[in-house]
Amino acid sequence: MKKPPVIAPAEGRLAVLLPGLGAVATTLVAGVEAVRRGLAKPIGSLTQMGTVRLGKRTEGRTPLIRDLVPLASLHDVRFGAWDPFPDSAYDSAAHARVLDHDLLEQLRTPLAALRPMPAVFSPDYVRRLHGTHVKKERSKADQGEALREDVRRFLRTQDCSRAVMVWCASTEVYMERSAAHADLGRFERAMAASDPAISPSMIYAWAALKEGIPFANGAPNLTADVPALEQLARRQGVALAGKDFKTGQTLLKTALAPMLKARMLGLEGWFSTNILGNRDGEVLDDPGSFRTKEVSKLSVLEHILQPKLYPDLYGGFEHKVQIHYYRPRGDNKEGWDNVDIFGWLGYPMQIKVNFLCRDSILAAPVALDVALFLDLAQRAGMSGIQEWLSFYFKSPMTREGLYPEHDLFIQQAKLKNTLRHLAGEELITHLGLDYYD
Repeated sequence: MKKPPVIAPAEGRLAVLLPGLGAVATTLVAGVEAVRRGLAKPIGSLTQMGTVRLGKRTEGRTPLIRDLVPLASLHDVRFGAWDPFPDSAYDSAAHARVLDHDLLEQLRTPLAALRPMPAVFSPDYVRRLHGTHVKKERSKADQGEALREDVRRFLRTQDCSRAVMVWCASTEVYMERSAAHADLGRFERAMAASDPAISPSMIYAWAALKEGIPFANGAPNLTADVPALEQLARRQGVALAGKDFKTGQTLLKTALAPMLKARMLGLEGWFSTNILGNRDGEVLDDPGSFRTKEVSKLSVLEHILQPKLYPDLYGGFEHKVQIHYYRPRGDNKEGWDNVDIFGWLGYPMQIKVNFLCRDSILAAPVALDVALFLDLAQRAGMSGIQEWLSFYFKSPMTREGLYPEHDLFIQQAKLKNTLRHLAGEELITHLGLDYYD
C-alpha cells in the first residue's frame, strides 16, 4: 500500500464561501448554526454522522469519519456569500420557506448577520433572474479581481486561516467548450475581452483557484470542467470537485440502475418528471438553463448500464427527463419515475417511484460534506480533480478521456477507501475469503 499523505492539521477557522445565498445556501448555513446550538442533528451528512469500517469485520473497528480523519469542526466554520439580491440569509431563508418559522426565529441573529457581497451576475446566463446587487466592474477580468479582493477581505476580517468555495447559485444556460476554454492563456485573454464564453460561474472558479482556494460546483453549469481551469488548479496545487449536487431523482437512479445491471434485468425505458416551485425551479423554466440540467441528468443511465457491453439489455432504452416549475410546491420537489424493465424470457415488468422530497434539505448536507472533504483534500496535498467525491455529484468530474463512475455503491466504496488511505489504514476489497480459510 502506498504511504498515506501527510495531512496538515485543521487549525484555525475555515471560510466556506458560497456564490448564491438562496434556498440551498441558507438551509446549509441555518443547519450548521442549529447543530452548533444543539437544536438539531446533522442528518444526511457523512462527515458528521457517517462511519468507516476498518480492518476485518471481526475486529469491530468502525469509527466516525470525523474521528478517523482531521476534518474541520463545525464550530470553526465561517460562512461568506455573494448574491445578486441584497437579502440577508435570514430574509432569504424566510422567502425560500424551506425551514419553519420557529427554527428561523431561534437562528435570526446569525442569519441576519450574514449579508451577501455584490455578485458577479448577468441575466444573459440566468434569464429568469434580474438581480440588482451586482458588481459594477466592466470587464470580466476586473470582476474576477474584485472577487479575489472579496476573498482576501473576508479571510482577514473573519480571521480565517483557509477557505473553500462551493457554487450554490442558479443553473446557468447551456454552454459547450470553446477555444476560449482550451488553455489558461486563452481563458484569461477572453476574460479581459469579456468574451461571452466566460460565464459568471467560471469567473468565481478562476478567482478561487487564483487565491489557492478549493472550488466545487453544485450546479450543472460548464464551469471548472474546462481545460484552462483544470490547468490552473494543477498549477496552483488546488483541489477541484463537481458537478451538480446529486440529491433527489438522480440519487434514486444511481441506486436503482446498478440493481438492474447487477441482476442482468433489461431496461426498455425510463421516464422521469419533476415539479418544483423554488427559485431553482423558476430558473429551470427557461429552456437554456433546463438544457444544462437535462444533459446532467441524462448522462447517468448511459454510463451505469453500459449499453455497448450489454446491447441485448440496454442497447435501445428510451430515457426522458422533464422539470416543471409549479409555484405552489415551493422547495418540496416531487419526482415521478416510470421504469419499464424486462426479465427472464423478455417478460415485461414496471417500477413506479413517487419521491416527495425537500430539495434543499437533501442538498444542504451534501454541500457541507463537499466543503469539509475539499478542505481535507487540500490539506493532504491532493490537488486537481477529486474523483473520490463523485458520490455527491450528478456529473462527476474526471480526467480527460476517463469516463465518470455513476454507480452510487462504487462511488461510496471509492470515497471510503480514500478515507482509509488518508488515515493509513488497509483498503477493503470485500473479498472475504480469508474468513473461511
